[in-house]
Amino acid sequence: MSNLFMPVTPDVEAERERPSPDRVISGDPAFTTWLLEDRDGLYCGIWESTPGAWRVSYDEWEYCRILSGHSILTEEGGTPVELRAGDSFILRPGFQGIWEVVETTRKDFVIRL
Repeated sequence: MSNLFMPVTPDVEAERERPSPDRVISGDPAFTTWLLEDRDGLYCGIWESTPGAWRVSYDEWEYCRILSGHSILTEEGGTPVELRAGDSFILRPGFQGIWEVVETTRKDFVIRL
């Protein structure tokens, strides 16, 4: 297989983590990330979280597409946005708010530093 093509499936080893306890608002969210690309300030992969809510703060650009589940993303001072399979969006550097996973959510993502 060419090194210019990579299938987008979580066949790589998963990384598991949780948000910092001081950011958790409710529940006990646990993250699983399959990092498919990590080079030159570009990160791509698949991310999944179990239910819970936590504060988020972005210093980078991120494009996301929800593959499954249900989440609610609320920008600080903004209106909650329901996210479900098929929804895609961009988070810009400086975005702050709350990510709430209502039903285990899986997304694919591209982060550019």
